[in-house]
Amino acid sequence: MTVHAQLKDGNRSGYMLSYLDTLAMIERLHRLLLDVIKDEFERLGVLEINAVQALLLFNIGENEVTAGELRSRGYYQGSNVSYNLKKLVESGYMHHERCTIDRRSVRVRLTPRGRELRQMVADLFARQAEQIEERHTVSLDGFEHMTTGLRRIERFWSDQIRYIY
Repeated sequence: MTVHAQLKDGNRSGYMLSYLDTLAMIERLHRLLLDVIKDEFERLGVLEINAVQALLLFNIGENEVTAGELRSRGYYQGSNVSYNLKKLVESGYMHHERCTIDRRSVRVRLTPRGRELRQMVADLFARQAEQIEERHTVSLDGFEHMTTGLRRIERFWSDQIRYIY
């Protein structure tokens, strides 16, 4: 029996159940997003890069950042950033160079090939946004409400981490 099911059986508060439903939905949506990108790349014949790496390229965009900034700016959420950066550099999607001021720091930016791939992801997202609008799947107001709620959760969690002691 899952923790979620145990809580339902234990007649926990509606807040707790809603919170757990939201957590599960966030996890599922992230996995589905990666699957959507993976399927698009398979359709286009792009097989040398995975969905996590493609999303990283999309998030970096035209910026030049250090590896450490990838997480702090929200461009990358995973724990194996070094591995993915290495693969992107080896595949020719990303350029990296040591910072002249701090030799320990590496700055990264997309190559022309990386920008092409980023555009593929941007085109996918644009197509999906158009379809969501055409089908009235979620209204603009609905997106704004979801984003507001998720930002509040993000701020709550950040505060939990920041002020733990």
